[in-house]
Amino acid sequence: MHAVAAHRLTAPAVLPQLGAGQVGSGSPAQPVELAIPSIGVRSTLVDLAREPDGALPAPADYQVAGWYANGPMPGQAGGPPAVIVGHVDSHTGPGVFYRLRDVTVGADVRIRDIAGKVWRFRVYRLSEYPKAQFPSGEVYARGDRPELRLITCTGTFDRRAGSYRDNLVVYATLLGGGS
Repeated sequence: MHAVAAHRLTAPAVLPQLGAGQVGSGSPAQPVELAIPSIGVRSTLVDLAREPDGALPAPADYQVAGWYANGPMPGQAGGPPAVIVGHVDSHTGPGVFYRLRDVTVGADVRIRDIAGKVWRFRVYRLSEYPKAQFPSGEVYARGDRPELRLITCTGTFDRRAGSYRDNLVVYATLLGGGS
C-alpha cells in the first residue's frame, strides 16, 4: 500500500454552500453514517470544512468517511450534490473507500441522518478524472433532484507528490424521501 497525502478536491469555488437549494421529500438532517452494502462499507461520517486554500481534505482517520458540512445535506434537492470523501488506502492498508471502484451502476448507497432517517441513493455513474483536470462544474453541477457524490483517489500513485494522480467519482441520486 502507498502512503496517501491529504485527499484534496479541486476547484473549491464551486463546492456547494450550506442552504443551497430546496429541501426534498422530508427534511434531511446532518448525516452521521454511510453504508454501501454491495461492497461492505459502513462508516460514521465526520464533518469536513475547506482548508484556507479552498481545498477539501479527506478525514484524518483513513477508515472513516467525511461529508462537506458546508454543502447540502444528503437528500436535499434543488442545488449542488452532497459530497462525501474518503481515503482509498494508507501506508498500513486499505482505507474506507478501498473497494469504491467495485461499486456498480444500480448499487444502493444509504445515509443515516442524526434524526434516524435513512436516505437511499442509487448509483448511476462512475467516472475517473485526472486531478489536474478535475471537472468541478460537472461533478458539482446543480440539479432538480437530490444528488450525492462519493469521491476518493485512484490511478497511479505519484511517490514524489505523495498522492494518487486521479480521482474516482461515484454519482448517485435519491430514490425517495427518508424513512
